[in-house]
Amino acid sequence: MKILIVEDEIDLLEEYKIFLESNNHTVTLEMNGESGLKTYFSNFDSNSESTPYDIVILDYQLSGKNGMQVASEILAKCPNQRILFASAYVEDTLKESIKTLKQIVELLQKPFGLQKLLNVIEDTTTYDELAKLNVDIKNLKELEPTHAQISTYLEIMKKLHDKLE
Repeated sequence: MKILIVEDEIDLLEEYKIFLESNNHTVTLEMNGESGLKTYFSNFDSNSESTPYDIVILDYQLSGKNGMQVASEILAKCPNQRILFASAYVEDTLKESIKTLKQIVELLQKPFGLQKLLNVIEDTTTYDELAKLNVDIKNLKELEPTHAQISTYLEIMKKLHDKLE
């Protein structure tokens, strides 16, 4: 996967990059909101429906433009971009994302282990699988479930689907 990480702690950036690249991901690093946006949009093709990155990981507390401002600018031009906030302030981030972005973004509470980060990044199939089971994804997303709630819901739906077949 192609990943953009915007984080102001250099030690964390390097740790993420080494670990994710050792797991066959391509990682681009930026240390503030402005440089994150510049990098994102330098790879953005407005004529294409695809996103320049498979996932953008943002720290909520960034100098200059904060993570929410960065996410807002990205989603304004590329509403399908997958965004993951890495934040010690999960409750604040969640409230602000609902108010500002008006859509679900993923949240990962700091501190977290590298394996947990990898698991969240690589779990791209949950919503696809729910769609195959005829789950109304738009309505589900409006409920703003956590990643764990979505995974549990998927498991329940799979079991029901298997019983009906």
